Amino acid sequence: MHNYKDIIKKFREKTILVIGDVMLDQYIWGKVERISPEAPIPIVSVTHREERLGGAANVALNIKTLGAKPIIACVIGNDIKAKRFIELCKEQEILTNGIIESTFRPTTVKTRVIGHNQHLLRVDEENDKPLQNNEEVLLLNKILEIIEQFKIDAIIFEDYDKGCITPNLIQFVQTLAKTRQIPITVDPKHRNFMQYYECTLFKPNLKELTIGLKTDIEKEKILDQLPTLCTEFMKLKRHHTIMVTLSELGVYIANHQESFHIPTQVRNLADVSGAGDTVISTATLCLTLGLNIKDIAIISNIAAGIVCEKVGVVPIFKDELEQRLS
Repeated sequence: MHNYKDIIKKFREKTILVIGDVMLDQYIWGKVERISPEAPIPIVSVTHREERLGGAANVALNIKTLGAKPIIACVIGNDIKAKRFIELCKEQEILTNGIIESTFRPTTVKTRVIGHNQHLLRVDEENDKPLQNNEEVLLLNKILEIIEQFKIDAIIFEDYDKGCITPNLIQFVQTLAKTRQIPITVDPKHRNFMQYYECTLFKPNLKELTIGLKTDIEKEKILDQLPTLCTEFMKLKRHHTIMVTLSELGVYIANHQESFHIPTQVRNLADVSGAGDTVISTATLCLTLGLNIKDIAIISNIAAGIVCEKVGVVPIFKDELEQRLS
């Protein structure tokens, strides 16, 4: 039996570098009491608005609320949304040493309209083209400065296919991390799926895995087909561990010696948004403590279940994780 309280307490000793696509999440909350006479759509009477850190910034926020120290490396716009994004980072005491402001791309913004705790609409403002050469060089230099200045316990690639993570950046960081013996964990998307190699932990969801490998898995045979698929993929890319999130089926985790399926831990499902961010954050911190893969999957799965019980993209807090584990 583990003393989970001691495990979570040790998170505060860790510093995690999060590299990836950040965004500003805006929420318009309201009530729906009638249908528009102009079109068959609901009319939302706004009650309040809210702004939160999203994308890779939500991963950094999860690291922070779990008690550890996050640093973000990313590219945002040079606009009013960028200023608000940096303000939110400072409010949450997230280090902004690695943030680059670009005049060539806007800050990514996702606006969600929610009525009676139900998602009604999402509006995305973004430029998902790969970074320009000068932006890429600036970001690489920032990452190098951070790794030289801080003792980094792990690096997370949080890839949302918005262009911040490029093949050159992946190769640069993975080479640098290998020489410094820094573990790398990855939450991938489609564009760069096959660019990652020799990762300590690779965490796709089932859809990302099947698209990335250009294969299909029959829903009724997921747990039968996953072991062979994951084993072959790990050998091909030389990943140490793979963890596949399976939505209502829970989590599958494997390395080259053993594998486990952990059933879902959601009590009252409200919203799955941001659950993947929580999984990669929690798993990375557990990995830095040297926990075995089964414990990593169990703790991460429970953490994801907690945030799925809340509406919107929210982080996991160490106190509620400790309480649920105990």
